[in-house]
Parts: sequence; C-alpha cells; structure tokens
Amino acid sequence: MAKIKSKKNGTKKETIVEAASRLFHEKGFSATSMRDLAEKVGVEAASLYNHIQSKSELLQEICFKVANEFMTNIETLDAGALTAIEKINALLRFHIQHMVHHFEEVVVSDREWRHLSDPYLSNIQNQRRIYRKRFAGIIEEGIKNKEIKEIDAPTAVLIILHAVSGIESWHRSKRKISPELLEENMVMILVEGLKK
Repeated sequence: MAKIKSKKNGTKKETIVEAASRLFHEKGFSATSMRDLAEKVGVEAASLYNHIQSKSELLQEICFKVANEFMTNIETLDAGALTAIEKINALLRFHIQHMVHHFEEVVVSDREWRHLSDPYLSNIQNQRRIYRKRFAGIIEEGIKNKEIKEIDAPTAVLIILHAVSGIESWHRSKRKISPELLEENMVMILVEGLKK
C-alpha cells in the first residue's frame, strides 16, 4: 500500500486538503469521489480515512481556512490607523494575492460552500455576511470622511469582490500579464474609481 507523500514542510492532512482543493475546483465538490482523491494523492481510498473523516470535512477545512484568513485580515486592517482608501487598497491587494497564489482554495471556498451542512453552512453564511458588512463599513467611513464618492457601499463591495473573482480568467489565459502588473492594474481601476 502506498504512503501519502506530504508536501514539503506539510502534514499528510495538508497534502490531502491541497489535493482536495484542486479536485473540488476541477470537478466540483459533488462530482469528486474519495476514490478520485485517493488517486490524486497516490494511495488506496481506505488510507485517506487515517487522516480525515469524510469529504465534507475537507470542504469545511478549506472554506473555514479561507474565511478565517480573510476575516483576520479585515479585522487587523479595520483596527489600524489607515485611511479608508488605504484599507480598501490593502484589502483588495490581499484578495488579489490570494486569488493568484491560493487560487484553488479561494475559488472552492467561494463556490462550493453551499455544499456544507449545518451548523457549518449557517456559520459560513454568517461569516460571509459579516465580512461584506465590514468591507462596506470601511467604504461608508471613507464616504463620511469625504475620501470616497457618494456611492452605495454594499454595491461597491459586490463589484470589487466580483472583479477579484474574475482573476480565474487570468489563470486560464495563455497570454497573461505578470501577477504584479495584474495587481497594480486592478488596484488602479478599482480603488482610484472610488476616490472623491
């Protein structure tokens, strides 16, 4: 029986989670089987259960890892002494860098969370709602301080988050610009467009 090869400096479970992220992104959560995952990792399906309880556990792990990273980041930024525009700039860069460097995890978290069951489903919905409200709150703070144009903050958040989701097309592009140029272009278009 083959052993699970851990990724460099990672645990066996991290290796399985990483493989699950790739498969859930490629095939979707529902269409991915434990056999698919075992094949991707290079072991018998039964060996996976030494490290995880279920496919659902993997989805929970991916979704909450991403959600917690984003929530920790916005809480840290929001507590800092930056202006609203500087906070939005930093938030946008964080989103872009995650979409570039942790693409599969972020996309799976953003699209496949609907397959979670309660209490995880309710929890992730609540986290997503709170995150968008905090983001909108930063924009509203900028409007109040006359840094940002009079706009509907929740709509601005949706536009920004959907633009970042579009980085999936950048990953598929055969003639793509560098990640750094992508980030600078997106920040220039999205953040400069908010400024008063």
